[in-house]
Amino acid sequence: MIRLDNISFKYAGSEAFALRDINISVGAGEFVGVIGPAGAGKSTLAQALSGVVPHVRRGDFYGAAWVDGSDTVNTTPAELARSVGCVFQDVESQFATTMVEDEILYALENFSVPREDMPERVNQALLDMGIGDLRERSLFSLSGGQKQKVALAAVMALAPKLLVLDEPTGELDPKSSVQVLRLLQLMREKRGTTIVIVEQKIMLLCEFADRLIVMDKGRIALDGSVRELLNQPDQLLELGVNCPRVTSLAARMKARGWTNREPPINIPEAERMVREAIS
Repeated sequence: MIRLDNISFKYAGSEAFALRDINISVGAGEFVGVIGPAGAGKSTLAQALSGVVPHVRRGDFYGAAWVDGSDTVNTTPAELARSVGCVFQDVESQFATTMVEDEILYALENFSVPREDMPERVNQALLDMGIGDLRERSLFSLSGGQKQKVALAAVMALAPKLLVLDEPTGELDPKSSVQVLRLLQLMREKRGTTIVIVEQKIMLLCEFADRLIVMDKGRIALDGSVRELLNQPDQLLELGVNCPRVTSLAARMKARGWTNREPPINIPEAERMVREAIS
């Protein structure tokens, strides 16, 4: 689904590279989390997958990026959008209408979804995101979290092959954040959707992602399964990544010889680890 071969990118007018020598391969149906400190290049990577870099955010682009069989340099973002759904941090910049229902319809109309299919898709998207009561609201009257849900609903209604999301839970409360990640997981299970998500809520991400990519200063510092990376808490901390508390707890318990378990990736696993140690 995704192949990035030696990608480097420098924004116009900038001396520093935002991305350096990026090599990534992501298979269809993978759920990949991208983490790292501020300024690591995570958002630029997400924009490169959608074609925003280098078509909209211009600069010096090197290497080759292939998404769903298309070369992103020779394919416009509009063309890529037929298979790639994106939600970026500044969701307001993505809105094309002023009303919630119109925003979802606009996306469907833009991609020639049959008119008879539109009502069901709109209703399902609103239901999935839990915003059915906002259907007739003005986008300008919504909170930041509500706007984020509308942007997600508009993209998910299109059922893209690939979803690229840049901190989609940034404005959401814990309950809504879990709802979004569960919905993404369901899309992958039912439709085979490939998901690449930039996320700061690492504990939440670890419950759903298969794989983590850690970025630092425009490069890929670590790339592996969730458990593989959680087994390297010291390296994560050196890179400015806050490890989940259950991971830090496991590392301290292992150092004292209290457990030989793999690092837990959720609360139930951590509970079992502690109960075993106590018993």
